Amino acid sequence: MDLLALADFNLVARHGSFGEAARAAERPKATLSRRVSELEHSLRVRLFERGPRGLKLTQEGRALYERTGALLAELTESAAAITSGSEQPRGRLRISAPALFSQIAMGKLVATFALKYPEIRLEVTTEDRPVDMVEEGYDLVIRVNPDPDESLIGRVFLRDRLVVVAKPGLARPTGKSSVPAVLRGEHDRIASWDVTGPKGKSCISITPVAYLSSLIMVRDTVRLGVGAASLPLSLVSHDIAAGRLVHWGDLDGPDVALWALYPSRRLLSPRVSAFLDHLKEAFPLGRPEELAGFIGSEP
Repeated sequence: MDLLALADFNLVARHGSFGEAARAAERPKATLSRRVSELEHSLRVRLFERGPRGLKLTQEGRALYERTGALLAELTESAAAITSGSEQPRGRLRISAPALFSQIAMGKLVATFALKYPEIRLEVTTEDRPVDMVEEGYDLVIRVNPDPDESLIGRVFLRDRLVVVAKPGLARPTGKSSVPAVLRGEHDRIASWDVTGPKGKSCISITPVAYLSSLIMVRDTVRLGVGAASLPLSLVSHDIAAGRLVHWGDLDGPDVALWALYPSRRLLSPRVSAFLDHLKEAFPLGRPEELAGFIGSEP
């Protein structure tokens, strides 16, 4: 296989058109078109569907792009490192991270990482939805308790747990009584919390008084005494220590696990490896207390 033709194919696939690819590479459009046609002929498959609305990768083209794009990028980076005489990671690193983790930790993580690796250009997007890493061009995604995905591999770098908290003046319910509760999202339609505390297991009946889309909003509302809430320990540990909130118990159920994921069909780039190492340095044991300390420490 002609590696130069393969590189031209990846260039066109990445930009979505021969014209955009030609402008980005400052090369003739006709040359790129000819090289891609030659590659299609040698492979005996059509890689692009060419229509009035532009180019679209065929199934075979998509498979080839997914399997070779990262390899070519690694070759380019290695050549650049050898030429410059430096193995320092460089280039663009695109990361998708969930909203809460981005709000409380990513700013500081990005700042310390950028100071350590000034030749890496970070692009961080905050979103909780599942993303197609290859289609959307992400190098790394951070997700909370992600569904199994055979196309991705990764590691847990941090664990948290949910605790039920309330302002000290709010009485804990007994018997058949319930407590006002602030919940995250309208989908959280529950009637009680099963918790484990110093005195063992118990069930706390609740009456929802507010549904909020952000856990930070939930915490701030609970701080003002509107009701109790179930929140990550890392988000409220300082409030518990300062006496602003009272810990009623740990919510029964699995821990909250934060995963760093990347496509299994790609080589692990130096940029991704560097960021994974950075996460490990920030949270060496992966415990909620470490995240709480990271949040509360001075930058």
